[in-house]
Amino acid sequence: MATTDDSFNGMTEHCDDCDLETLHEVSVQIRTESIKEENAQFSREPYRVSECQRCGNRTSQRMNNA
Repeated sequence: MATTDDSFNGMTEHCDDCDLETLHEVSVQIRTESIKEENAQFSREPYRVSECQRCGNRTSQRMNNA
């Protein structure tokens, strides 16, 4: 789980690769999931992307699994 502290952007999370609580850059990306061009505009989903600033490990998670 993300926590805030006095770090530069305030987001620390557990990194599975480092096995430590490290500074992470966190963003939300909109990704198109359909490969069919005519349906692409209806298949965009938000993903939470987190990148460890120590080792570079990057994880993403779909935000709304409906």
